[in-house]
Amino acid sequence: MNNLIVVLMGGLSGERKISFLTGKACSNALTKKGYKVINLDAKGNFSEKLKQLKPKAVFNALHGKYGEDGFVQSILESIKIPYTHSGVFASGLAMDKELSRIIFRKNNLKVPNSFLLKEGDKINLKKKIKFPVVVKPINEGSSLGVYICKNQKQFKKKSKKLMNEYRRFLVEEYIPGREIQAAVMGKKPLGAIELVPRRKFYDYKAKYSISAQTKHIMPAPLSSKKYKEVLSIAQKAHNLLGCKGITRSDFKFFKNKFYILETNTQPGMTKLSLVPEIAQHIGIKFEDLVVKMIKDASCNR
Repeated sequence: MNNLIVVLMGGLSGERKISFLTGKACSNALTKKGYKVINLDAKGNFSEKLKQLKPKAVFNALHGKYGEDGFVQSILESIKIPYTHSGVFASGLAMDKELSRIIFRKNNLKVPNSFLLKEGDKINLKKKIKFPVVVKPINEGSSLGVYICKNQKQFKKKSKKLMNEYRRFLVEEYIPGREIQAAVMGKKPLGAIELVPRRKFYDYKAKYSISAQTKHIMPAPLSSKKYKEVLSIAQKAHNLLGCKGITRSDFKFFKNKFYILETNTQPGMTKLSLVPEIAQHIGIKFEDLVVKMIKDASCNR
């Protein structure tokens, strides 16, 4: 019986280091549970290596571009190897912050006001959105390239940086309030957690550095009604995008309303990651969570 699992990690995105942390944690968990595991860096001709290995399934531990935007998923579909998390279409849709927000808006989920800025666009920002504003790439994760601009000078500086690197980016109104994140696994919400960052916002360092001292409050201290509401919205977002397996949706809670920022199809599985913490709270140990994810692996997701 083929019991081989390949954990795909690393890759080519700006989240390469985080992907290795996620991958190694999940690889160790699967090994403890009796699986034969091979770790594979998703760069170069990795698809040929997968064909040679012929694993039972791939645990996709990649983050960011190529790993959670449908690219790797399409390769795995083409060589007919079952894999975890969302499929080609849902991954691409969720990764594109502009497209996913169009879907959210049309289905009555509250999102921040925003617009896309492309090369050559001339825009009077004051007529669109008031300062402060948030600028961000449409297809990055882990808050890479996300900046809060308090005035026109900051906006011009950060806009130039993002335009040079990405050629287009999202400009959105800054929503103050509380950081709430909710996890979903398949057809069931797992729970919601509140984050209290000591930094300006929940950026890359706040997510992955112990020194940032971001406070995690699990479960999120909301009324029973509001807690159920945010779980319901997270599940609805998961379903609308056609996601599979685990997702984590990020929210701002302001003036008693939840604003969904994005849905992540490849949430982190590091020691500081939120999905394992949420699962642990409802009695699912880390190793058992990873096994549930690999058992859910399939093609045609």
